[in-house]
Amino acid sequence: MLLLKNSMKRLILLLCLLTTFSSFSQNDDEADKKAIQKVLKKQRLAWSDNDLEEFMEGYWKNDSLKFYGANGVTYGWENTLDRYQRAYPTKDHTGKLSFKINAISKITDGAYYVLGEYHLKREVGNADGIFMLIFKKIDGEWKIIADTSS
Repeated sequence: MLLLKNSMKRLILLLCLLTTFSSFSQNDDEADKKAIQKVLKKQRLAWSDNDLEEFMEGYWKNDSLKFYGANGVTYGWENTLDRYQRAYPTKDHTGKLSFKINAISKITDGAYYVLGEYHLKREVGNADGIFMLIFKKIDGEWKIIADTSS
């Protein structure tokens, strides 16, 4: 009987520990998603202020950054900034950006993908499209390491 009681106590302790770890993991995931949403909000505001350099702060400042667009792949942070500056040369071109985030999903610890839609309300004509971003936590900050937009 004593052996059965000890086994039950261990089982209950194990279940409590598993529940605690699971809730910590869920809390971490929610905190990660909120941090990613904060990056996206900063980008949206910077874009709408025609501040492309500030918008680019959400991206990994590295030659390995990849942007997949209608004209193929752009590699690197500087090249991606140059691409944006050519395609959106004035406030009339950047306009006001809004997002609809459809999913933020964990790939692995320290990495998520974001699926969404964007809308640009602008003087030169509105634009809409979809995107998939890969975020990675680098040096304690969430950065976009790959962007596919169309």
